[in-house]
Amino acid sequence: MESLPADRPLRKVRSFVIRGKITRAQKRAYQQLFPLYGIPYRPEPLNFEHAFGRRAPVVLEIGSGMGEATAEFAENHPEINYLAVEVFKAGVGSLLRRIEERQLANIRLIHHDAVEVLQTMIPDESLCGIHIFFPDPWPKKRHHKRRLIQPSFAQLAAQKLQRGGYIHICTDWEDYAEHILNVLDGEPALKNVADGFIPRPPWRPITKFERQGLQEGRQIRDIHFIKRGS
Repeated sequence: MESLPADRPLRKVRSFVIRGKITRAQKRAYQQLFPLYGIPYRPEPLNFEHAFGRRAPVVLEIGSGMGEATAEFAENHPEINYLAVEVFKAGVGSLLRRIEERQLANIRLIHHDAVEVLQTMIPDESLCGIHIFFPDPWPKKRHHKRRLIQPSFAQLAAQKLQRGGYIHICTDWEDYAEHILNVLDGEPALKNVADGFIPRPPWRPITKFERQGLQEGRQIRDIHFIKRGS
């Protein structure tokens, strides 16, 4: 697979819009704890062993939100180095509070656009997994170009996965789920582990947002692809 040049933007359209407010507690956590658990964005390859202080498999979470699922997964899997990328400062502050409360040593955070992080900071074939839980569906048709999961993104994600590594995405938006499935099916380096969607794996935490969606009758769809071997 042809590599994407690190100095060329993947796309100009961003999949997010900065909105919302940050609480005093989140701001305080950001100021006090980001120097301990955060990794400043720099457009150069990240040394995972140095960043985490140990050598272990690395899972990248794109869009950790308020950090509920992130903290639960990291706590349940201490053998994994968990790298969370989130663009919203309030979410970063919230996750930092959870890390401190649970004394989690296996999480690091990057406060930046995940596409740029993937392009410039994540070495090729370095990740054992990528998690994307409930990405913004951008439901209006004119906004579909803002959706994170596009063919160019699938190629980039596959480039960063180790052989046998996986990408797991879940959404409660039906047409986005179908779009994601089609996009990943179209990436030659990736292979679906099922004939379509899969049941929720027991390792994936159920978030407050997901519980609310289920109560409102929305169906959650999980998608799991692995990177093909040579």
